Amino acid sequence: MTADRAEPVVTTPYGAVRGRYDRGIAVFRGVPYAAPPFGPRRFRPPVPPEPWDGVRDAGSFGPTAPKPPYSEAFAQYLHDPALPGDNCLNLNVWTPGPDPAARLPVLVWLHGGALTRGSSAVPVYDGHAFARDGVVCVSLNYRLGVEGYGLFPDAPANAGLRDQIAALTWVHEAIDAFGGDPDRITLGGQSAGAVSVGALLAAPQTQGLVRRAVLQSGAPEATDRDKVRRVVRRMAARLKVPATAEAFAAVDRDLLLRTQAEVGRLSSPVLGGPAFGIVVDGDVVPRDPLQALTEGGAARGVDLLAGWTRDEYRLWLVPGGLLERVDRLGSFALAGARARCRCGPEVPRAYRALHPDAGAAELVGQLVTDHLLRIPLHRLADARREASYVYEFAWPSRRPGLGACHALELGFVFDTGTTPASALLAGEDTPRDLAEAMHTAWVRFATDGDPGWERWDPGHPVRIFGDGAPHTAYGPRDREYAVWTADSTLRRAAPGRPRPRPEFRPRPLSEFLPADTAVRRAELRAVIGRLRRAGALRRP
Repeated sequence: MTADRAEPVVTTPYGAVRGRYDRGIAVFRGVPYAAPPFGPRRFRPPVPPEPWDGVRDAGSFGPTAPKPPYSEAFAQYLHDPALPGDNCLNLNVWTPGPDPAARLPVLVWLHGGALTRGSSAVPVYDGHAFARDGVVCVSLNYRLGVEGYGLFPDAPANAGLRDQIAALTWVHEAIDAFGGDPDRITLGGQSAGAVSVGALLAAPQTQGLVRRAVLQSGAPEATDRDKVRRVVRRMAARLKVPATAEAFAAVDRDLLLRTQAEVGRLSSPVLGGPAFGIVVDGDVVPRDPLQALTEGGAARGVDLLAGWTRDEYRLWLVPGGLLERVDRLGSFALAGARARCRCGPEVPRAYRALHPDAGAAELVGQLVTDHLLRIPLHRLADARREASYVYEFAWPSRRPGLGACHALELGFVFDTGTTPASALLAGEDTPRDLAEAMHTAWVRFATDGDPGWERWDPGHPVRIFGDGAPHTAYGPRDREYAVWTADSTLRRAAPGRPRPRPEFRPRPLSEFLPADTAVRRAELRAVIGRLRRAGALRRP
């Protein structure tokens, strides 16, 4: 290993790489951790990259995994660069200096994007601030969509998750040359990245590789295999090919992406619908990850930092005007949320009683957020009280209508709020003191496992960021948590009697029209049809 102030050089297990110094930080971009996953390796588990001679340039981001672009409605809030090329299984390292004796803590970051979008090249994920503050930061790309999470009879499942395992293994073997300590790796992610973190913590192949974990707005889960199969079958029907990996591998890459985008256009966390996800496969995911972590003893001794934003759902409903449309549906939307969350009628009734001034969209959004994120994260923290910390991000975006929405906290965690990509979601002139508080907490957690507030206990301490000065609230979501606990208790009280899907009796559309608003019936029919097609409602 050699290093000079112009171009630092580090030797990895597969060859030497030359990075760049950027504002005093050594940065290595586009370093391959696995071979290109195309040709005969398409839809197959990752394999190591071919070693190279000489010094490989690592001065710019490598290719991103194939992915469709965001729709126009979401692109105004989320920046998602696409870089062409086959060698998309690559990672980036930010380090104060490539000194093997430094033994600094390491943060390995998994990007979000519903397992269909996103990459390590998103400027919000720039690791400079972490390296500046003594944490080696690693970000990586992994296969997305049907390439990474399609379910086929002739290929192993969870290829994208297997990519992440390969990257984590590379970090454990190589990071000391970059100044990192392989025994102090914190694995972090947001949204789908956090779901991936949960699966990796439970995977037998990663036991002992991770010391700490951060789950931001995502909980450990396994997607129903039939749900993923439906996506693949619908794509196969449009492509007029068999629903096999062999057939899909012969399809043009761009055509496959366009077809994936068409099939998945109605999917969202609120509406449900067909989607890609991590599935139980008997190998890297031998059982549901949440069960493995709460009941199976997986990843014992791993410190956890987990949390959510106050208004997660607003990023799912504000783009495209869906928030106002759901509000117009009123009680019908709540019935759809009940079907989406598979809960009893007492749950939406209780939420309406707890939040009497909330509109239908807010109630639906909070119901789905609790079902998908807060309740499972509560369960996870309850099962691991000895080393769990929980937070809530409450600062509202300066962009109209977004509130403290999904992904808004990222610019504060990475201290990248001044970047144009962060401003797309947060607006201009974000508070510096909030960024300093959150970023410092994450640095502290990666360094010694203590972000600066109490561990989770029966009082449910939650650190609130962005609602005044950072402070700890005790049990701020306990009333909602009790509603879901009671619902689960009622269902367990009748073993062998599955809860029926909610039934809907025919009712005239006029019942759903607000009395003081003129709404076209055609528009309302379109919204109801969209909910039904997405699987959130069933026909009466």
